[in-house]
Amino acid sequence: MESPAIADEVAFGCDAFRIYRSGKMDRLCRPARAPTGLDPATGVTSKDVVLDPGTGLTARLFLPARPAPADPSKNNKKLPVLVFFHGGCFLFESAVSPLYHGYVASLAAAAGVLAVSVEYRLAPEHPVPAAYDDAWAALRWAAEARDEWLAEHGDGARIFLAGDSAGGNIVHNVLIRASFQPAPRVEGAILLHPWFGGKTLVEGEDEETARDMGMVWEFACPGAVSGADDPRMNPMAPGAPGLENVRCDRMLVCAGEKDWAAARDRAYYAAVATSAWRGSMCRGGVAWVESEGEGHVFFLQKPGCVKAKELMDRVVEFIAGH
Repeated sequence: MESPAIADEVAFGCDAFRIYRSGKMDRLCRPARAPTGLDPATGVTSKDVVLDPGTGLTARLFLPARPAPADPSKNNKKLPVLVFFHGGCFLFESAVSPLYHGYVASLAAAAGVLAVSVEYRLAPEHPVPAAYDDAWAALRWAAEARDEWLAEHGDGARIFLAGDSAGGNIVHNVLIRASFQPAPRVEGAILLHPWFGGKTLVEGEDEETARDMGMVWEFACPGAVSGADDPRMNPMAPGAPGLENVRCDRMLVCAGEKDWAAARDRAYYAAVATSAWRGSMCRGGVAWVESEGEGHVFFLQKPGCVKAKELMDRVVEFIAGH
């Protein structure tokens, strides 16, 4: 049995959280709750909604400004619906934090989408797969237009999924689940610096970082019997569902050149691109974007920088089908 002093040692720590050998975790980052309503900077209006009272699942909706129709008797064209999953190692952050509120509002304004930013349950209080179950429920909820904004303004035939880091991992796992269970059609998936891992290093991957992130994954998902080679974390692991099972028409995979996740993201993109899945090739199939000189989810911390604007432009083009 470990002594209390050893059990209380920090096993992994960063600016946002600390995990102790005892299994305890301290969240060091507890962001404020951004208010809903009209955002003068983007013209986007937001509100919070309850998706499932049983689990407490909620989401923040973002509706961009709509130009007045030339003929008042005719409705404006409906907006694509984008379901967004925030990052944070499945352990921290929030759809309603200033960081994610600001990013999703900007994305809704730039791309002209009705965004559903999902407040999924976090580990360790709700270990993975709770986050995946919440994401799946949110996709179905959005497709069924269970809110007046979605019913009036959303185009249920044009659904997109997007997420950064752990949220990008969630996007992949929702797309795989959609191949085994009835699901709405997903036109496009945007994986922004997705978090994947594995026990065997891929080219360019740092051994220490891979080990640390594998430990974080096992903390968030204690049921992962194969550790970092759990197919939910390593889509290329032995026994993982084939990537031809990804269920969306088009895919955009993004990374930063100096991102600790970049090596895994490149490997994931290459595996999808060479798999039996090709997406809708006439509309782009799977595409890759790498931001030169930038690190992990830099676009959240530096939304006004040149590379962040370039990435936003590419995401907007992807949603538009270009």
